[in-house]
Amino acid sequence: MHQHPRSLTRRALLASLPAALAQTTQRFHSTVAIFDLKSRTSRTIYGQSGIAEAPNWSRDGRFLLVNTGGNLYRLPLEGPPKLEQIPVGEGLRCNNDHDLSPNGALLAFSASSPASRQSQVYVAQSSGAQAELLTPIAPSYFHGWSPDGRWLAFVGQRQGKYELFRVSVDGGDEQRLTSAGAYDDGPEYTPDGRWIYFNSNRGGAWNIWRMPPSGAGPADRLAEQITSDEWEDWFPHFSPNGRHMIFLSFPPGTPGHGGRMPGMRLRMIPAPGRKRGNAKIETLTEFFGGQGTMNVNSWAPDSRRFAYVAYRPE
Repeated sequence: MHQHPRSLTRRALLASLPAALAQTTQRFHSTVAIFDLKSRTSRTIYGQSGIAEAPNWSRDGRFLLVNTGGNLYRLPLEGPPKLEQIPVGEGLRCNNDHDLSPNGALLAFSASSPASRQSQVYVAQSSGAQAELLTPIAPSYFHGWSPDGRWLAFVGQRQGKYELFRVSVDGGDEQRLTSAGAYDDGPEYTPDGRWIYFNSNRGGAWNIWRMPPSGAGPADRLAEQITSDEWEDWFPHFSPNGRHMIFLSFPPGTPGHGGRMPGMRLRMIPAPGRKRGNAKIETLTEFFGGQGTMNVNSWAPDSRRFAYVAYRPE
């Protein structure tokens, strides 16, 4: 992994953490929070012992969609904060990649089944009914809907590499979008449908990239790099009005996104235009987070707020 010039301090900090934090047996308390852009403040709306992950905002603004314990739940934004399970099919174990379609009628999600035991992409009614498998090849992880609701962008491990694909909501063969990266992840369409943004460690560090919605072309020549500082950037998410892009940044030198740790940042830039430019990156909040904080788009329909999850070791 490429070593950034200022990564040693952060690495020393992470190395000083108790060894238990790096173990899968470590337990965490999860806090679902909403960040308000105008006030630049967060407020907690729900907490639980154990892992809750990856909030999506419903299209009518009435609830968040989260996963915990292998199941999907609605978390109402009015009244008592109580999880309401969305049944998606017996035996399916959901992970933190899910979202409602642009019109709210369908639900895309990733889950493993007793037959595959690896993540695959499904689409169902928003109620969870009539779940259909879209990606027979595994592992595959959903990440974003096209604005017209016709395509699902996802990450798939093929021949030992994680690369990007799309599949029609009606099914059919998967279509490859990238081929030259070492590890690509987090594909998300812009609201106008002109780009797919994603994160990649091509070049040695984790940065945000973009490509046309039809793919990066031969040898990924159409892929364009967006961020380039020492932080490790993951999961770009666009506000519905297309003005802002937020993303999750791990401390410099962090090799992947599988852990939860202190010093995580949620950062934001104005949405890049036709020309990338060098927009100033704003840090919105720093907290204990990581995997599950914001894997999928979590913006409110009004583009004024977004949801995320922070963690605390128990």
